[in-house]
Amino acid sequence: MAIKLKLDGSVRFFIAVIGLTVIAIVLKELSHIFIPFVIAYFLYFLFSPLNDFLQQKHIPLSLVVLLDILIVVMLVWGLSSFIIGTFIRFGEQVPVYFDKLNKIVSSTAIQLRVKDPFFRNFSIQRVIARINYQELAGGIFTSTFSLLGNTMFILFFFIFVITGQSTIYEAIRNRFVHKRVKPEPEETKEPQPIVSNPDFDQWMGDKLNIERHENEKKLSNTFKAITEQIQRYIILKIAINLSAGIVVWIFLSILGVEFAFIWGLFTFLFNFIPTIGSAIALVLPVIMTILETGSITFTAIVAVVLIAIQTLFFNLIEPNLIGKRLNLNPLLILLSVLIWGYIWGVVGMLLSVPLTAIIKIIISNSDSENLTFINDLMSQ
Repeated sequence: MAIKLKLDGSVRFFIAVIGLTVIAIVLKELSHIFIPFVIAYFLYFLFSPLNDFLQQKHIPLSLVVLLDILIVVMLVWGLSSFIIGTFIRFGEQVPVYFDKLNKIVSSTAIQLRVKDPFFRNFSIQRVIARINYQELAGGIFTSTFSLLGNTMFILFFFIFVITGQSTIYEAIRNRFVHKRVKPEPEETKEPQPIVSNPDFDQWMGDKLNIERHENEKKLSNTFKAITEQIQRYIILKIAINLSAGIVVWIFLSILGVEFAFIWGLFTFLFNFIPTIGSAIALVLPVIMTILETGSITFTAIVAVVLIAIQTLFFNLIEPNLIGKRLNLNPLLILLSVLIWGYIWGVVGMLLSVPLTAIIKIIISNSDSENLTFINDLMSQ
């Protein structure tokens, strides 16, 4: 006879906290496996509409997978070539910025009556000369090799996710939809005679079918909601970031700021990281502007323009288009960025919002009162 233990609410809470902590540690320690797997699944959700359309046209799955991989490789190659070429042109002007930085630091030290010769005769070239280029080159080589390896790993997972998604869905469906819901009779010392009742059997069969249908509908809606939320988030986020980057590029070009395109590119890229990315995209061009012009007034104008653009797109437009659709609490978004950033670094920050949205969708489909309470806390 099975013995059921009833645990106090606080005990269950601490058990849940310990369980979540263990999961976080596992995700962090095995990040080299989980990160490519999660990115591959995001690619699957992103390509899902195209793949469904192609399969409806009776195109073989192998050709669909090959087309997806070709699109990913072409996008990565094109974007990488474009960014590298832009930074090479930017690097050609680095010596000019170095000289301006030396003059600004030295003149500021003299005005503030700083007696330290390091600041009075500041030279960024001397600081750079102390860098161990062998270690730097080794780190760049290792990072490049790791990036290529992760890209291949992602494509490897992506192939198996596309080909195995239907099997995974059927396994989950069999487990949570077609599981036995009819309560088993309690064991007794003496076997009870089996009495056939057609009306009762018909009623029980109808009840099981209704329950299975409801469970299957709930499971289908959960997968559909996850797919739609991720697709909507990725498409809207790319559109908003791209629009903000173009506006930054145009306004800085009008103001005559050099390399305005790079600062627009930074606005597009860094703002994929919620909250923190906007600050980075703002600080870098402001620093380079004061190095370029040496004018505090002009730099303040550039800063005001950038702050206005960031506020418009990422404090007004983005919350209305993305925040309300995902229905996530702003405080939860900040916490998710910090937590996923701790677990998976920059990649975790990039994936924090859609991952949190997925968790919320799964929780919202639960009948548990505690999970319903958590879902209410996560909602906007």
